[in-house]
Amino acid sequence: MALKPVGMAMSLAGRDKGEFFFVLEKTERTVLLADGKRRTLEHPKRKNLRHVKFLPDGGFAAVSGKISDRPVNAELRRAMAEYKVMANK
Repeated sequence: MALKPVGMAMSLAGRDKGEFFFVLEKTERTVLLADGKRRTLEHPKRKNLRHVKFLPDGGFAAVSGKISDRPVNAELRRAMAEYKVMANK
């Protein structure tokens, strides 16, 4: 599955509560999430929209330039680490 991230979200419920993810696809009720480590592009997490909080696009815009059209998990991990550094400033 070659999905390109379209945004970022934070999990509000479940055992991954508080973790950040890239949003790969959004439907009417669910989203597909991946972080490149526990949830890879090949096996994304399907989560209910009520259980995620979408993050402002400013942070995603800063790191999305580092992700190619056909991303790999390493690119997601690198971009996620960069986002966490920017968020802590």
